[in-house]
Amino acid sequence: MVISAGMVKELREKTGAGMMDCKKALTETNGDMEKAITVLREKGLAAAAKKAGRVAAEGVVESYIHGGGRIGVLVEVNCETDFVAKTSEFKEFARDIAMQIAASRPEFVATEDVPADVIEKEKQILRVQALNEGKPENIVDKMVEGRIQKYFKEVCLLEQPFIKNPDINIKQLVNEKIAKIGENISIRRFMRYELGEGIQKKEDDFASEVAKFAGK
Repeated sequence: MVISAGMVKELREKTGAGMMDCKKALTETNGDMEKAITVLREKGLAAAAKKAGRVAAEGVVESYIHGGGRIGVLVEVNCETDFVAKTSEFKEFARDIAMQIAASRPEFVATEDVPADVIEKEKQILRVQALNEGKPENIVDKMVEGRIQKYFKEVCLLEQPFIKNPDINIKQLVNEKIAKIGENISIRRFMRYELGEGIQKKEDDFASEVAKFAGK
């Protein structure tokens, strides 16, 4: 069954869940609105969406150091109350996010954070790639849209597969925690440091290298 934009909008208005989550639920239930609502509720997405509008100003700044000090991450993860922020479950969640950032090297938190000029530049590159592959002009734009979504999964933290469970992404993990903990949770910002990153290392020329080995 074809899932129309109107059906997705209706489900979103009834549950408050995200557009993509609504579309997936409708696809899964072959367009049955009531069953789709049940699916979203079972996954905790409907409840999570309702909580997502609440202010989350408490939380923690979590750190993670990897590889004997070669990679370091600082991430701010917010919740609504200091009580939740101090729980072991919330702290473990924040640490998982810090580990995710260390391992997967995101550049932004969400797709909304990617500047328009960056997206446009990436689309131009993808378009040229598709044309160079000999793809017909009439399908290039559709290919670019598909590939830009793949790009978002690489550079946006919330779109990345969770390293501990690749079957879900970080956005879904956040929604699961919101449903379980009962408070709005958001990942506000992060910094990732890698030893030597951005430094142009000095390289000896070939002759000097040979001289070293020759003992000169």
